[in-house]
Amino acid sequence: MTKLFITGATGYIGGDALATIYAAHPDFSYVALVRSTEKAEQVKTRFPNVRVVIGDLDNSALLERESAAADIVLHTADASDHVGAAKAIAAGLVAGHTKEKPGYWLHTGGTGILTFEDSDKGSYGNKSDKIYDDWDGVEELLNLPDHAFHRNVDKLVLDAAAKHADVLKLALVCPPTIYGRGRGPCSQRGRQVYELANVTLRLQKGPIIGSGQAIWNNVHIHDLSDVYALLVNAAVAGRDDDGIWGPKTYYLTENGEHRWGDLAKSTAEAAAKLGFIPEAKAEPIDLDSAKQYAGFESLSWGMNSRGRALRARKLLGWNPSSPSLLDELPQIVKSEWKRQQEQESDR
Repeated sequence: MTKLFITGATGYIGGDALATIYAAHPDFSYVALVRSTEKAEQVKTRFPNVRVVIGDLDNSALLERESAAADIVLHTADASDHVGAAKAIAAGLVAGHTKEKPGYWLHTGGTGILTFEDSDKGSYGNKSDKIYDDWDGVEELLNLPDHAFHRNVDKLVLDAAAKHADVLKLALVCPPTIYGRGRGPCSQRGRQVYELANVTLRLQKGPIIGSGQAIWNNVHIHDLSDVYALLVNAAVAGRDDDGIWGPKTYYLTENGEHRWGDLAKSTAEAAAKLGFIPEAKAEPIDLDSAKQYAGFESLSWGMNSRGRALRARKLLGWNPSSPSLLDELPQIVKSEWKRQQEQESDR
């Protein structure tokens, strides 16, 4: 029986990925790391066959033990930035597996790693023509500057995959802006676009950073979960095709891109059409003010993160088919309006 250990089952990415994999493989033995007994009950209610272990990402011994016992580790909980968790998972997979029975690591990064040039320049709202890819251009991804966002953890997991290639099979999944309603037991809400909708409703206008020309990739949460599911299938089948696993396996899981200024305008249009704001208006907002409303997420509205997801399409047959970001936008605005109403009623 295949054993799968997941972190982040109560989160947006992990919850939806678990829902997809659980539906396809109800016979697996599942273990989920959860931080509280309250959320553990929510996971158990949604996924009765999952064994829950209570702990957090600082519980290195627990992470090592469960990673050693698992055939597949799906790491989604703060995976791109928590150094200790990545070290513990790597150590567990190496300790618990052999060349004859390798361990598979589905690690979640993020395409924030591609924003370093904007950060370095302090440039927000300007277009970049630089487009990365995870196939012909993978060497560029492997040699990004050490100070790039998420780079420290990416290097750690890639180095582990190179050093222990026979026993640790890695796939580094890098989602961009994620949208769509999640199917997990707890968090079903994305971040960047949802905060954009939230701020649009609060300001009664779409917020534009700089000239609004910065571009970012996007993917529907269901299509992203399909990538994890396809990787799980490849692991179960023992596929070791060149390029599926290893220290060069970035998976940029995009299915299109958006210009942030245009998206701010479209969000305002959707909100006005739904009657939530008086008119479809989008105007510039300075970065400090944006951060007061949406924190760190607002920085991304002025940054570029552009890539092409070739690896998953070529090797896994990934064929994203969910509604586009623009098609989904009215539902996102509705969900944020409802969320604001609920928050108001709770005060």
